[in-house]
Amino acid sequence: MSPLCSPPTAITPNSPVSLYSRSNLLSLFASSSTTRHKTDNSWRNFKAKMSSPSALAPSDSSPPLPPLPENPTVLGCGGLSMDLLAAVEAYPEPDDKIRSTSLKIQGGGNVGNALTCAARLGLNPRLISKIADDSQGRGILEELEADGIDTSFLVVSKEGNSPFTYVIVDNQTKTRTCIHTPGFPPMIPDDISKSSLFSALDGVRLAYFDVRLPATALVVGHEAWTEASSVPSALLSMLLRLPNVRFVIVTLGGDGCIMLQRSVTEGDQSEEMDIDNLLESLNQRKDSNTTIPTCISSAETKLRANGIGTVSGRLFIGTAEKIPPSELVDTTGAGDAFIGAILYAICAGMQPEKMLPFATQVAACSCRALGARTGLPHHTDPRLAPFLRQTP
Repeated sequence: MSPLCSPPTAITPNSPVSLYSRSNLLSLFASSSTTRHKTDNSWRNFKAKMSSPSALAPSDSSPPLPPLPENPTVLGCGGLSMDLLAAVEAYPEPDDKIRSTSLKIQGGGNVGNALTCAARLGLNPRLISKIADDSQGRGILEELEADGIDTSFLVVSKEGNSPFTYVIVDNQTKTRTCIHTPGFPPMIPDDISKSSLFSALDGVRLAYFDVRLPATALVVGHEAWTEASSVPSALLSMLLRLPNVRFVIVTLGGDGCIMLQRSVTEGDQSEEMDIDNLLESLNQRKDSNTTIPTCISSAETKLRANGIGTVSGRLFIGTAEKIPPSELVDTTGAGDAFIGAILYAICAGMQPEKMLPFATQVAACSCRALGARTGLPHHTDPRLAPFLRQTP
C-alpha cells in the first residue's frame, strides 16, 4: 500500500507514494471511536448503474480498452462537503444584489471529488472522513454511495453539522470563489479504532490524503518548505529532502503540470544541467497548434539547482487541453479530478508520458460542467479512449 496526498505529487520507490500540497495535510490516525460499518458489499454494485451520455462503449472497429488494474482498491482520507454552487454573470461588487444564472447543490470536498473520479474510472475507493447526521451529511453519503465508494469507515456524528461550501462561479472570468464552513465536531484521532483502520487498509494499493488537518499541515509544511527561486528548483529540493520519494508533480492550472522523476539507479552522468534551463528548453518544444494534452520529457541526466544540490532524473512537462471559451464552464474540482486520474494511472502502471496527458484530459473534462463532479468522465468515455489505448 502506498500513501498519497494532494499535488505537488511525490512517489517513493518500491511502490510507496506521497503527494504534497500547497494547502493542508490530513493525516491517517489510529483511534477508538465508532465508524459507520456496513454488513455487505452492496456499494460495489452501484458502478454498474452509473452511466453518462458521453460514456459510450467503443465501436466494434475500435481497439478494445485496456483491462482495469488488477488491484484497484484505493483509500482516501480527508474532507467532505456539500457544495452550493451559484453561477453569476460577474462577481458582485460590495453591497451588490445580483441574480444567479444557474444553481447546483452537489457533494464536494477534495477527497470526495478525487475518489468519485477514481470510482468512475474503474477503481474501488474506500473513504475515511467525518460528517454529521444532518440533511447535508445524508446527501453527501448518498451521492458517494451512488458512485460506488465504500463509506463503511465514514464517521457520522449524531450532533453538529456537516461541512458545506458556497461556490460562486464567475461566468465572465471563468473563476470560482469558495466560502467554506467546516464541519463540527472536527475529526480527531480517536474517531476511528485501530481495528477499523486496519480493515480500511486491508488490500489497499494506494492511500490518498487531501491535507485537511491544520496541525498536521503545519508540521508537513514546515518540513517541505523550500526557499527555492523557481518551481523546478523547489521540486528538486523536495527530492533532496525526501530521499525515498520517487517523483513530484506540481499542477499549474491552464498551463498543465511539471513532474520531476528521480532515477531508479543513480547513473554516472558526468555532465550536469541546470534544471531551470532544462525546463526552458522543454517549453520551447511545445507545439502551440496542438489543443490536446501532451507530454514533453527530457533524457535522464544529472539536474542541478543553484544553491540546492543535484539529483539524477528526468523532467516532464504535461500540457493542458486548450478548452474553447464556449465550453469552459467551471474549474471547481479540476485539481481533484487530476488527482483521481493519477490514482488510476498509478494503479494501471502508466508511465509518465501516458499518465500526465491522461490526467490533464480527465481534469479538462471536469471543467465543462458546473460543479466538481458533474463533468467527471467514466472509464468508457470516448474522450479518454485515445489516452487509455496509447503506449507506453
